[in-house]
Amino acid sequence: MKRLHLMIIRSYLGPLVITFIIVLFILSMQFLWKYVDDLMGKGLPWYTLTQLMVYATASFVPLALPLAVLLSSIMTLGGLGENSELVPMRSAGLHLFRILRPLMLVSLLLAGFSLFFSNNVLPVANLKFQSLLWDVTRKKPAMNLRPNVFYNGIDGFSIRVKEKDADDGVLKDVLIYDHRAPLAGNRTVVHAATGSMKRSTDGHFLLLTLNDGHFYDERDPTDPDDRGHALVHGTFRTDVIRLDLTGLGLDRTDEELFKSNYKMLTLGQLQHAEDSLHAHYAERVATQEHYLRNALFITRDSVADRPEGPFVDRGSYMRDLGRDERAGLYDLAMNIVRNNINYIDRSLEERRERREQLARFQVEWHRKWMLAFACVIFFFIGAPLGAIIRKGGMGAPTVFAIVFFLVFHILSFSTEKLVVSDKFPAWPGMWISTMVLLPVGLFLTWKAATDSPLLDRDAYYRGWDRLVSRSRKPRHADPPVVQ
Repeated sequence: MKRLHLMIIRSYLGPLVITFIIVLFILSMQFLWKYVDDLMGKGLPWYTLTQLMVYATASFVPLALPLAVLLSSIMTLGGLGENSELVPMRSAGLHLFRILRPLMLVSLLLAGFSLFFSNNVLPVANLKFQSLLWDVTRKKPAMNLRPNVFYNGIDGFSIRVKEKDADDGVLKDVLIYDHRAPLAGNRTVVHAATGSMKRSTDGHFLLLTLNDGHFYDERDPTDPDDRGHALVHGTFRTDVIRLDLTGLGLDRTDEELFKSNYKMLTLGQLQHAEDSLHAHYAERVATQEHYLRNALFITRDSVADRPEGPFVDRGSYMRDLGRDERAGLYDLAMNIVRNNINYIDRSLEERRERREQLARFQVEWHRKWMLAFACVIFFFIGAPLGAIIRKGGMGAPTVFAIVFFLVFHILSFSTEKLVVSDKFPAWPGMWISTMVLLPVGLFLTWKAATDSPLLDRDAYYRGWDRLVSRSRKPRHADPPVVQ
């Protein structure tokens, strides 16, 4: 490999790594802001939060790669143009495509890595992430008593303390409502002057020791054992209440429950699942149509399905019926039609849900290829644009990169919603964003290859001056007056 190619690749890899890390960090913070309420206050260990962040960050890698390629391409070619390194290369007879050849190879390798990551690593990361997130969001808050605030994190109890000593953990003015009995309300109330708490040896129970207190227990009048005792009141000097803390622990869910989700499948598995969904959908549609055809006498499939007996003329049959019999027959007919209409509504809703499920599998299959191809598209947008604007750093390149990425993201998000809602097919719906940006990349590449002053302000000023000068008509001198 030539030294020039090595120099260009080295100048490209540095911005690529930095921008990729920045974009990945921003997307990870977006996840953290979304689930911060579900993660805080639950006493989660640091390694659980670390695992959750690692899995969430891995899911953003295919989306972060195109933006990193776009931004680093603009920065690299813009830096070469700003430092007057691009002009000597062009003066030496090197075409733009010759200069971009090593970067093209790198972009193709990044596109292949994106496809490999989406097909092999991302399903596993999504499986780990979804199962762990499900466990974390269902986990109850950690035992944290605050003064004058009722704590309901333990099943069957509501606890309030008036004061809590931060040094020795002594609780003062403890009030406990016992709700362990179903539909009992606040029948059992315990009040103590002081108390303390500690975990059991195995950590599954909280031992709450109460001192100088009393309790009230309202009896159930429907219970034969409680008749004659409307209220039981007692006092105690020391009492120990054992509270079950198993609900506060993090129990890991079996990952097999999430394996059939479309985000946890590879390309081959998605194709196989799509074929199965197509077959089930066709089978279900045939079953519904068969039921509707046989719901009415005149639309049944065969004579064997019709009731036996001679054909009865409807007009003479109705004339022979009485008023009440005729009204009952009308009600029966209306009920049959009403039931068929309800069945049609349910069938249409079921078909819509099945098509939506099928569309989600198709969207995920096309997304893997589309994000990989977006790396190539963004390279052919960023590299020529950097050669045209000739500005490096994080200033102008960042503005252009954000504009193009927003166009790509908005189009891809909107078309994905249309595909999922069965308003547009997956092909070409999932590829509209790249189809829109592909002509832009070809146009910028052509302009950069021909040294067109596309973003040169002085060139536009000169063109405007020429246009104004041509629009002005020359003034002719008045002919002399002959006397």
